[in-house]
Amino acid sequence: MVIFNGLPISADKSYLKEELSRVDESWAAARFDSLPHVVHILTSKDREGEVADLKEQSEIIEEVVDEVVHAYHSGFNKAIQNYSQILRLFSESTESIAILKTDLEDAKKLLGSHSKQLHQLWYRSVTLRHIISLLDQIEGIAKVPARIEKLISEKQFYAAVQLHAQSTLMLEREGLQAVGALQDVRSELTKLRGVLFYKVLEDLHTHLYNKGEYSSSAITSIYEKDEDVPTTATVAFSVNSSQPLSRRTRLLKGDSHIGASGLGDGSYRPGSVDGSSFDGHDDESALEMLDGAASDGYISSSKASGGDGTLKDVKFVSRQTPPWLAHSMPSEFIEAIKKSDAPLHVKYLQTMVECLCILGKVAAAGAIICQRLRPTIREVITSKIKAHATAVNSLRPGIGQPVRNVNSGLHYLKGQLESYQSHKQKRQNGIVLAGTLLAVSPVSPGMAPMGAAQAAAKELLDSILDAIIRILENHVIVGELLESRSAQQSGISTPKTMNGDMNWNLDSEASQVTGGYSIVFSLTVLQSECQQLICEILRATPEATSADAAVQTARLASKAPNKEKRDGSEDSLTFAFRFTDASISIPNQGVDLIRQGWNRRGPNVVQEGYGTAAVLPEHGIYLAASVYRPVLQFTDKVTSLLPPKYSQLGNDGLLNFVENFLKDHFLPTMFVDYRKGVQQAIASPAAFRPRAHPASTYTPLIERGRPVLQGLLAIDFLAKELLGWAQAMPKYAGELVKYVQTFLERTYERCRTAYMEAVLEKQSYMLIGRHDVESLMRLDPASAFLPNSFDQPVLENNASDAETVEVEMEMSDLLLSLRPIKQENLIRDNNKLILLASLSDSLEYVADSIERLGQASLKPSTQAEPNHMDKTHHHKRSSSTPTRDLASFADEYRRLAIDCLKVLRVEMQLETIFHLQEMTSREYLEDQDAEEPDDFIISLTAQITRRDEEIAPFVAEVKRSYIFGGICSVAANASIKALADMKSINLFGVQQICRNSIALEQALAAVPSIDSESVRHRLDRVRTYYELLNMPFEALLAFITEHEYLFTTAEYSSLLKVTVPGREIPADAEERISEILPH
Repeated sequence: MVIFNGLPISADKSYLKEELSRVDESWAAARFDSLPHVVHILTSKDREGEVADLKEQSEIIEEVVDEVVHAYHSGFNKAIQNYSQILRLFSESTESIAILKTDLEDAKKLLGSHSKQLHQLWYRSVTLRHIISLLDQIEGIAKVPARIEKLISEKQFYAAVQLHAQSTLMLEREGLQAVGALQDVRSELTKLRGVLFYKVLEDLHTHLYNKGEYSSSAITSIYEKDEDVPTTATVAFSVNSSQPLSRRTRLLKGDSHIGASGLGDGSYRPGSVDGSSFDGHDDESALEMLDGAASDGYISSSKASGGDGTLKDVKFVSRQTPPWLAHSMPSEFIEAIKKSDAPLHVKYLQTMVECLCILGKVAAAGAIICQRLRPTIREVITSKIKAHATAVNSLRPGIGQPVRNVNSGLHYLKGQLESYQSHKQKRQNGIVLAGTLLAVSPVSPGMAPMGAAQAAAKELLDSILDAIIRILENHVIVGELLESRSAQQSGISTPKTMNGDMNWNLDSEASQVTGGYSIVFSLTVLQSECQQLICEILRATPEATSADAAVQTARLASKAPNKEKRDGSEDSLTFAFRFTDASISIPNQGVDLIRQGWNRRGPNVVQEGYGTAAVLPEHGIYLAASVYRPVLQFTDKVTSLLPPKYSQLGNDGLLNFVENFLKDHFLPTMFVDYRKGVQQAIASPAAFRPRAHPASTYTPLIERGRPVLQGLLAIDFLAKELLGWAQAMPKYAGELVKYVQTFLERTYERCRTAYMEAVLEKQSYMLIGRHDVESLMRLDPASAFLPNSFDQPVLENNASDAETVEVEMEMSDLLLSLRPIKQENLIRDNNKLILLASLSDSLEYVADSIERLGQASLKPSTQAEPNHMDKTHHHKRSSSTPTRDLASFADEYRRLAIDCLKVLRVEMQLETIFHLQEMTSREYLEDQDAEEPDDFIISLTAQITRRDEEIAPFVAEVKRSYIFGGICSVAANASIKALADMKSINLFGVQQICRNSIALEQALAAVPSIDSESVRHRLDRVRTYYELLNMPFEALLAFITEHEYLFTTAEYSSLLKVTVPGREIPADAEERISEILPH
């Protein structure tokens, strides 16, 4: 039965559970009905058995009940006893309360009779307690100077400032003003205020320039283990400040609200946000806290920092409390610091600014920071340069010391420099080209786009600008904090005009509260010093260098721009150039002044040098390329650091100067220098003089001696160098590509002139200009060997033999129609032919190079600066797109190369016709078998061999195949056509012509690029044709019947017309042949 589940039944009677399971659940029903059971027993056959079962079940249940009673018996007894005890205690309490009421009534009567005496005693106790409190405070204040000095020695500046402010406030209380013993304490606290100010200011100055104990570059966080905490974050110093916050401030605005406890006027209300002071009890507890006692477990243990500035075993109850706040009193500022996620160096700067605000020395601190800003920045830059120079010198091997294998930035760039200038140091057929290329280049190898000087300048500038950025980050943090305090004090808001300009007059008033120090001032000085460094690197010699830099910068930074200037288009940053007149405030005008003083070739006459000569192997205007990208990255970082209202200032300073310099000085100078180099390269007598060794073989690689013309090789080098500058300055890639196009256009004109000098008034040049000849040469399958051209697609060499023969026959017939060929119409000077071959190969090399350069030049315009594309409010960086791309120039160069090859091919064909046309002027009636071919054949084969040998070093084998490949078809066709002009020929004459064809076949087969099988097939046809003259007419008729398509009808007719001694030709011979041949 379920009702008995969970009852405490002992293990030895576990059988009861099994017996209980057999009992029907109906016995445990809430409304038990016995009638069904009685009826069941009465109607059962075995009544006694049913009754016996019921008795057994009853006994089992009774046994279970006994077990339950036995198990709970002791508990029942204890419960009864506890209940009895509770009743007894209630009774006793009632009696005690009754007695207490009686006693209270008695005491009330006694106290009412002595109330005046008790009031007097209470007043006396309060007075004595107050006197004791004042004595304790006097004793504590007397120890304050010593405690402050101890805290200063331990660099617990915030705790020292807290204690000083707290003690000063206590001394102003009414009860302590008349205490004469505290006059010495007052004077000591006054002195300590000045000591504290200079100590805090010195420590702030050290951390501003990342030289302090808690600077970002000098310490690893003690309590923040996460290395991925961003280093560009700060905390909003004032909840009520209306100043726009920078990106770092906005990131952490919701994490902490620091600082309403300190005000810009120097007043301090310790421990209170709203400015209310503590009462006496709180003052006393505060002094007890500062007395070093452990109160409420706040500070468990602490050890002072050593004299070397290193912390030693500082322990905290709260892991988030920075070490420099270990001895400080709890305050809202400390709670905000503990809750902040800002980096350690940011928290330290906030603490130092808070100390200055508590001391009321904001204006004095700002003035001193302004005064020391420029000298410190110059010192930072100079020390960076010296450290860089030391590192570079340490990499150089000493006397007797092995070279160190150091993987530095300069060593890394060295490999790129070698790959870029590798072709300068290669020998081509024994000729060293490095001197020639260096002569035409306006820059030395070190000043080239990937030169050592460029790499050194970029590495140095990257290092210095990175340090400047970290310093600027600290100045932005401090500047924002001070500006927020000045805004709290004077209630200044910074409304903005519709175009986003800020209210400069109000900002100027705020800077007066901070002693002239502001973010604008810091940025101005930093960019001014960076600009001076760049001037030294570029060897810039600006005029008007007599103005004092620090005074001028302070005047300009604090001067508000004129209203008309702000309303105009030139609403940029008032940038303090060291060498401009103090009245110039607009940077564009300052740049105009600078333009009058640039002297690229002059010496470095900067008044106060930075010592860059110890690091940079060379100085000069061409280092502007290595300056541009670091300045671009520097400007982006500056813009990201500045608050929104100052965002435009980052673009209007250093970057504006560099871009104006590049646009107005560097690019024009580069154009003039490279134009002069191009003129020298193409005007030199050796520029278009083939320079391959006669015994050398052609190689397609420039490194192995490809005989590119010296002028074109120099132009290719200059174009690559110019596009190297474009890669360094993507914004000006369009201008530099235009320079390249201009120089390529001039070079093309010079190449065209050289080409025209070689082919002027020559028949081959005039022929390739004819439309019919050009069409046939396009259809010629040999045109597949020509360089690929964009507007002249190359025909695939898939024409059938019949089509090839047909095109060759048409071309041959056209050339044969020009007979007689005059010698003065041919190019007889082999040097001109060699020039055409070399010019063709050189033009093709330059065209391929231009195509590669064109593809590379597209990448900067489409992919350059991908991380800046979304910064539309930043400086503009889109490069101008040239109206004509480099591919069109490559096409022009390639077309001229093709024209050179076409002239050479036609020239060799005309030369062949010129020699073979002598066949028609002589009779082949020999009286004996000649042992040598005709003189004109000997002359032709000798000329073919000589020209092939002279051209071979200058063109590829496929180009030679194109040049000499047209000779065979023209020679074969001319030989067959010559029979029509002959009157008579005998057997020895036929043998002489066959010998001529054999000699020509041997000469053409000796040219490696010509298919000897094709030559043999065509000249075999000539020999077969002339051997038909030895056959009788009937045999000839049978041959024609079998080979009716081997020769044309006119050619077969010529066999009958020529007179052959001993051969009889019937009168109807032509009619019989015409019947066989198709019409």
